Amino acid sequence: MPDSPGTIEPSPASACPKQMRFGPCGGVEFDGSCEVADHPCVFLEMPTVHWAGPDARDSAVPSAGATRLRGILAQRAIVVADFPARALDAASIAACGAALAGTVDAVLAGDAPSARVQFSPSYRAHLIRRTGLEVWTGLNCRDRNRVAIEGELAGLADVGVAGVHCVTGDHTLTGARPDAAPVFDLDSTRVAALARTAGHLVSVAESPLAPPVGRRAERLLEKQRAGAEICFVNHAGGADRVESFIAQARVLGVTMSFVPCIPVVIDRASAELMLTFTTLVLPEGFLDAILAAADPRSAGITAAVELGRRMLALDGVVGVNLSGGTSPGGDLAFAGALATISQELRP
Repeated sequence: MPDSPGTIEPSPASACPKQMRFGPCGGVEFDGSCEVADHPCVFLEMPTVHWAGPDARDSAVPSAGATRLRGILAQRAIVVADFPARALDAASIAACGAALAGTVDAVLAGDAPSARVQFSPSYRAHLIRRTGLEVWTGLNCRDRNRVAIEGELAGLADVGVAGVHCVTGDHTLTGARPDAAPVFDLDSTRVAALARTAGHLVSVAESPLAPPVGRRAERLLEKQRAGAEICFVNHAGGADRVESFIAQARVLGVTMSFVPCIPVVIDRASAELMLTFTTLVLPEGFLDAILAAADPRSAGITAAVELGRRMLALDGVVGVNLSGGTSPGGDLAFAGALATISQELRP
């Protein structure tokens, strides 16, 4: 599975700590500064880099998992939930899987700053699939080079994951393992092309309110040209802003479908984890109202359902991602909340 566009890619921005070619990442601070370096993001003053590689969208043979998920999407909207199981804990994976089985259409299994060391993506997907859940695997460029990524993509196809979510990834300096050397051999756009060539249904993320705000939709168009077909919209403050971003993308020629993130907060621990998300923008008063409620769990579930319904009513939205997590030990209770929300949202 060669990285065929390698000879025609533009040079990376020399000062980008992630060695990105198709930047900027979603971690640009609201003031335009880099998430780890002491200078503004180097891509802010550069024009959007265009994808010049081959188009894998029409040539790839779809995997079994991609075919299943596309079949569901052709019929109705879906609910995807972040998978809350503890890292490196097969028993927690089994328990959370049992709690969510039959309630969500798929679980998004990525990583978080508080749990950077995970089972390998394909093995983790295997464990989750054993519980009866469809898996949407998050694959980052921080921890593995292109050879390792190609191997994981082959393994994920064999396991039968429903989709692959391609992200550049947070820098090691921002998470729980600053001692680890960052890799960043590729970035999300180039991994999207590899994943589509491997037959996967490919998703990418975009942060509408991260600088440069005016060019985020342009960047999404280049990811589409590389092979992405679904965009997870990072927390952008509410349905109106998501609707505006979709409209901006459509004007540019973006035809992909959208899955907005819905914040799930049911207690102080889940609120604290939510606040670690990069470029986080929540609806005004969202956290305060939940934490001030007599029953924060019930209030958080109600708030997620209400926001989810508003998102699902938007043109171009084909599903929602119940986004969030909690501290170790609260994984099963959080999975139960995700299941309840999903049951309210699914047709």
